[in-house]
Amino acid sequence: MQPPETAPAPQIPLSLFAGALLYGGLCVLAGVLGTKLADLGHWPLVGNLAVESGIFAFLLLVVLASATAEMHGPVIANRLVRFGFVPLIVSMLLLELVIHVVPPSPLWHDQAAFARLLGQGARMQFAGLVSYGTSQTLNVAVFSRLAQGSGGHLLWLRAWAASLLSQIVDTAIFITISFYGVMDVTNGDPWPIGTLMTGQIIAKLILSTIMVPPLIYLFVGLGRRLDRR
Repeated sequence: MQPPETAPAPQIPLSLFAGALLYGGLCVLAGVLGTKLADLGHWPLVGNLAVESGIFAFLLLVVLASATAEMHGPVIANRLVRFGFVPLIVSMLLLELVIHVVPPSPLWHDQAAFARLLGQGARMQFAGLVSYGTSQTLNVAVFSRLAQGSGGHLLWLRAWAASLLSQIVDTAIFITISFYGVMDVTNGDPWPIGTLMTGQIIAKLILSTIMVPPLIYLFVGLGRRLDRR
């Protein structure tokens, strides 16, 4: 008896397969790296800048989404962004389980530090999910719209502009949801989260300008090379 015929497996471009694996890992890593505040040094006209280290992973997510839109179209890129919620939510649930449910071994004495660094309240977790989904969707939309207007040229400029806008929106949403009504009004500042938001946006814009243009060419070039193989 011959086995029943089955439909052929869909052919997934190698660049999309590899990019999706990297994208899912970076979604989780961005939250872990965000527990460290990085010093970007002193800059003229703006002073000392500090930014949460998760921005390095998040900028790679932005570039990956733009590169996917460039090689496979905005529909596939938006689907990649939607699937990114899966590793985000699963990692959040696992962290909550390990921190609050699974008891630490008597041989391990770093439970308090572990919980302090990796534990996030429900409000910040919600803020992360909303800011991620909104900013990444905006990034793909702006990148794709600029591609139509430029005839597919100026790859670095499209990726850079989309990254700038998405970073501003991401920071505004995350800080507002996380800290509105929590930070006290001090030193006569009527809106203290505005000061925090401004510094974060400036730092992220500088990093976007430095990182995004070369990375978009790197990712698109590697992706096209994988697909030719």
